[in-house]
Amino acid sequence: MTQLPGFENRLALVTGAGDGIGAMLARSLAAAGMTVCVQDIRAEAAERVASEIGGSAFAMAFDVSERDACFQAAQTLAQRPEPLSLLWANAGVGVGSSVLEGKSHIIDWGFSVNLYGLIWTTQAFVPLMADTSGPRHVGFTASSAALRAPLGKSPLYAVSKHATFAAAEAMTHELKAQGIASTLLCPGLFNTEIWDGAKARPDRFGGPRRMDPAVATPWREAADPVVMWPHIAAKITAGGGLLVCAPKSEADIAERWEERADWVRGAIVEV
Repeated sequence: MTQLPGFENRLALVTGAGDGIGAMLARSLAAAGMTVCVQDIRAEAAERVASEIGGSAFAMAFDVSERDACFQAAQTLAQRPEPLSLLWANAGVGVGSSVLEGKSHIIDWGFSVNLYGLIWTTQAFVPLMADTSGPRHVGFTASSAALRAPLGKSPLYAVSKHATFAAAEAMTHELKAQGIASTLLCPGLFNTEIWDGAKARPDRFGGPRRMDPAVATPWREAADPVVMWPHIAAKITAGGGLLVCAPKSEADIAERWEERADWVRGAIVEV
C-alpha cells in the first residue's frame, strides 16, 4: 500500500466515507498509517466502514449540509489526542434532474450537499489544523463533470459539481496562504453508490427514498475507485494540485474540455 511520509500516526477525516470513493480513501489512509475518522450522514454506514478498517479507525455521523452540525462535530474531534493533519471533503450526492424543470427540494438537496457541505466542512475543520506541526493537507472531491459542458441526462448534477469545483479551487488558494496544501480531485465514472445517494436524503430534502437499481448498470460495470489511490497518494506527497482521474470509458474528457475552451475563446471580443 502506498505510504504518505509524514502523515503516519496522525488524524485524517474523510466525509461521505460510508461507501464509494470516501470509503476507499478512508481505507487507504488507514493502510498508510493514519488514524481515520469515517464520516457519513448514515451512522450505520460509517460504523461499518470503521469496523472493517479496524485498529484506531472510528465513526462519526452528521449532516455536512448543516453548518452547525459541522462545527459541533469539529468541537468533538478537537478532543482527540492526535492532530488533524488531513481532511478530505468528499461527501456528495448524485441528483438526476434537469435544471429548468428541477423541483425545488431536489435543487436544494444537490447544492446543500455538493456545494454548501464542501464549504461548511472546510470552514469547520481547517481551524483544527492551525496548531498542527508537520504536513497538513485538504482534499476536495469534485467531478470530471465539472470540466465539461453541463449536458446529458443529469445536468443539475453537473451544475452542482461546477459550483463545487469553483469553491474548491478558491479555497485551495486560501489554504495555501495558511501553509496548507490541497488536492482537487475530479474523478470520472467509477463503481460507487453515488447513483443511489437518495437513500440517505434527510426529511427536509423530501424524505428517505431509493433510486431504481436499473440505473446503476454504468456504475456497476465501472472500475473500482481504488485504482485512483496511487495517483492520489502521489499528488498528496507532491504537495497537492488538480487531479483528474479518467477511466478508459471517459478518455474523451480532455477533448470535451478543449471543445469548451474553444467555445469560450470564440466568444471573446476586444472592446
